[in-house]
Amino acid sequence: MSLSVVYTRANLGVDAPLVTIEVHLSNGLPAFNLVGLPETTVKESRDRVRSALINADFEFPAQRITVNMAPADLPKGGSRFDLAIAIGIIAASEQLKHVDLSRFEFIGELALSGKLRSIQGALPMAFAASKSSRQLILPFDNGNEASLVSKAQIIAASTLTDVYLHLVGKKALPPHSINKSTTKSADGESSDAVQMSQLGMRSAEGDMSDIVDQQHAKRALEIAAAGGHNVLFFGPAGTGKSMLANRLLSIMPELDEESALASAAIRSISGEAICPYTWRRRAFRQPHHTSSATALVGGGSYPKPGEISLAHNGVLFLDELPEFGRHILDVLREPMETGEINISRAAQKVVYPAEFQLVAAMNPSPTGDIDDNRATPDQVIRYLNRISGPFLDRIDLQVNVPKVDLSKTLRSAPSTSTVEEHVPASNNQEENTSAFIKAKVVKAQAAQIKRQGRLNKHLNGHEIERYCPMSEFESIFLAKAMESMNLSMRAYHRTMRVARTIADLDGAERVNKQHLAEALSFRSFDRMLNELVE
Repeated sequence: MSLSVVYTRANLGVDAPLVTIEVHLSNGLPAFNLVGLPETTVKESRDRVRSALINADFEFPAQRITVNMAPADLPKGGSRFDLAIAIGIIAASEQLKHVDLSRFEFIGELALSGKLRSIQGALPMAFAASKSSRQLILPFDNGNEASLVSKAQIIAASTLTDVYLHLVGKKALPPHSINKSTTKSADGESSDAVQMSQLGMRSAEGDMSDIVDQQHAKRALEIAAAGGHNVLFFGPAGTGKSMLANRLLSIMPELDEESALASAAIRSISGEAICPYTWRRRAFRQPHHTSSATALVGGGSYPKPGEISLAHNGVLFLDELPEFGRHILDVLREPMETGEINISRAAQKVVYPAEFQLVAAMNPSPTGDIDDNRATPDQVIRYLNRISGPFLDRIDLQVNVPKVDLSKTLRSAPSTSTVEEHVPASNNQEENTSAFIKAKVVKAQAAQIKRQGRLNKHLNGHEIERYCPMSEFESIFLAKAMESMNLSMRAYHRTMRVARTIADLDGAERVNKQHLAEALSFRSFDRMLNELVE
């Protein structure tokens, strides 16, 4: 047989379209031709495949070899096609007989010795292969990552010879699998936590009880986690803004398998390692303020995902917000609304998911504290104007984080406690823990999903009218408050979404004046700007 057909997968954003490798051997001068829009890295596979076949004791045919990669109009890059091309040549040269290759898909890079090296993007390929009901044969180092797809049939091999012996039935490779479940140990600890402890890893999330005072800011985090709202913390240096942002993950529900796979797929195509014991944890991305717009939203000749996509279903934390370029922040406005980013280049167009929760932190003055009298109001306004109004309108919760009164804190006893009037009574200490707050968040989110099928963050204008009904008294109260605070219509919708979330945390069916008043209390940045302008 001088013609063979082998299946593999390309990488196009978070998708893995099927690629058919057709290998034809014909008489003529020995040659090795690749057609089908291969990039340079794919063309270099000719030398890798030739050496790998020879060093693995296969015969490299001294004929004219034509490898067609269909569909021809799909750009193909990377070294992931090496294994499929090698198997195609072995089959076309009749060194692999009586094997139905249509039941398999092959991906993997070949070393010159015939060993298989890991590739990027194994997870989306495994997900796509599971839908085709084919076995996916790939490098052993990618086995754990690909096995996260529960319905995928994964065969992990170390060498080209192992793949050949498996295909001919001489040495079958067992299906690769890992323990992905989160079961409870004898002491009640989850298997994820046990595995992480055995590996010397620990969670960096911390606990809400670690934060001294700042009850208003912690309440904002609770509301943000329950409704998926964006948050801006502003206040003097050293008040705990970054610590607050880092505690958000500790009160957010774990991802379900489908959402976790979507997030892990983005990390996979970016070349990031995926730990099988922590893969369902939400991402926490913290890019530096010197990052470019491309680093945040993604891009390149062949577009790669940026920080906003790597934060999909997780948290994007922007510290020192005004230090980011205004243009860089404004490119986030569209994905903050739509939950995805469209990147168009001459070579291809891709759409990456970007359903992230924004947490930002900043000082209210270029000198660090607006009350230190080191900057004039004009200097402060110029500093704050680095952040555009439309960008601020997309932030639901604006939270002032004031200084903690250290004199009262140090006088309190014991030394580890905070000032008495800011700390709940001893029988309520549990209410400050992440576990307690997380349980409230889970209950509130369940109520939202049952009522409207999604979190309050995504409610549109018509849904706000339907799910946030108010009496005439409450409508008048809100209208007057909006007018006095000079808030936009977008800010009105944000306020209503936050009020709906507060009502859900309270277990209330309707939004009342108390919920509206609390929601308006989280527009502190707007009030500060109005005071500066006046």
